[in-house]
Amino acid sequence: MKVPLLDLHAQYEPIMSEIRKEMDKVFDSHWYILGPSVKEFEQQVETFLNADYAIGCASGTDALILALQALNIGEGDEVITTSFTFFATAGAISRVHAKPIFVDIKQDTFNIDPDLIEDAITPKTKAIMPVHLFGQAAEMDKIMAIAKKYNLKVIEDNAQGIGCLYDGKAAGTIGDIGTLSFFPSKNLGTMGDGGMCLTNDEQLADNMRQLRVHGEKPKYIHKWVGLNSRLDSLHAAVLKVKLNYLSGWSEARRKNAEYYYKNLKDLNEITLPYIHPKAVSIYNQFTIKTEKRDELMKYLSDNGIGCAVYYPLPLHLQECFADLGYKIGDLPVAEEAAKKVLSIPIYSELSEEQMAYVVKTIKAFYNK
Repeated sequence: MKVPLLDLHAQYEPIMSEIRKEMDKVFDSHWYILGPSVKEFEQQVETFLNADYAIGCASGTDALILALQALNIGEGDEVITTSFTFFATAGAISRVHAKPIFVDIKQDTFNIDPDLIEDAITPKTKAIMPVHLFGQAAEMDKIMAIAKKYNLKVIEDNAQGIGCLYDGKAAGTIGDIGTLSFFPSKNLGTMGDGGMCLTNDEQLADNMRQLRVHGEKPKYIHKWVGLNSRLDSLHAAVLKVKLNYLSGWSEARRKNAEYYYKNLKDLNEITLPYIHPKAVSIYNQFTIKTEKRDELMKYLSDNGIGCAVYYPLPLHLQECFADLGYKIGDLPVAEEAAKKVLSIPIYSELSEEQMAYVVKTIKAFYNK
């Protein structure tokens, strides 16, 4: 049996006729950049997440850069964030010539440890950038309390968590700005790159709309040096259709997670994902921890099961950030996670037969 890590064929096949109809509307209009489809999708997201403003852009990475620029964060400023995340989190901070300050993660959720943030604050600190990793929100109540105490901005990197909740609120709508990614493998992905910024602040929304079109307003008049970062109408057409299915897909992922919890709970050699009591996860990944990660990964791959390591080297140890002065041992929890984590299939279209095969194969590895 083959069980891919993600099956986009299974995801798209039932809804492809709907998507083609929406794409045909774009073809008929020939409005390919920031057209009606983009505006309609932005309004859909505002309603879905209960956000006042949603601003589509070209990628999740650009969304982070736009957020930082809109908050006037740049050279000489520091942004506190996690080292255990996709590169774009810290890459965006560096792109605006600010300095990423890495703090360690929690053992259980893999998210930034709020109890370590205050010690990282300096007079140069301008913002905190938590990441809602693997589809589970970070502890936003603690993070927002720290931000308020020190008058800091909060940018939520919610690239992996559209629709996940913390204390009943949608992740990405709690801080000053939230960002989304619509990369194809995301729970809500398009047929290429796409991203979005979320905010409840009208001025910040206006800033980001302006910044995504080279900083111009009105046309050919530039207040800032912005980006060329618009969400394409064709991507919006795809996303408009898929957003209608997202809640059902997220619920299916949670159901699949429960299957794994039930059938792998007695396997002492692995640690299953922990979900914070205030959080509702959308399981962008189902990430286990095990001492024999590399051996298990090879065994699963050899038996036709897709799996992946997110992430094999924490950002504070990446060569491009060597000038920041971090060394091995500085963030021990993130470093340990990088050696032990493995994500297994969790997508909503998984059959019980496929999940049973995944469970059987994992158990066979440890029993052999």
